Amino acid sequence: MDELIKMVADKTGISADQAKSAVETVMGFLKDKLPAGISEQVEGLMSGKDVAGGIAGMAQGVKDKLGL
Repeated sequence: MDELIKMVADKTGISADQAKSAVETVMGFLKDKLPAGISEQVEGLMSGKDVAGGIAGMAQGVKDKLGL
């Protein structure tokens, strides 16, 4: 998330503290609006975790439920 905060600060010209607040606000909004599984993946991605396996597992679960 630090990389995103730095990018927001650099591109907008606001302070790092203001950029952090903006990023946290957007992340909170996304967590509230996205389905639980997806919001957890977004949060993991933002915290620097490897989410590829989680996404693949989620996709496989959908395929299993659809009988594919």
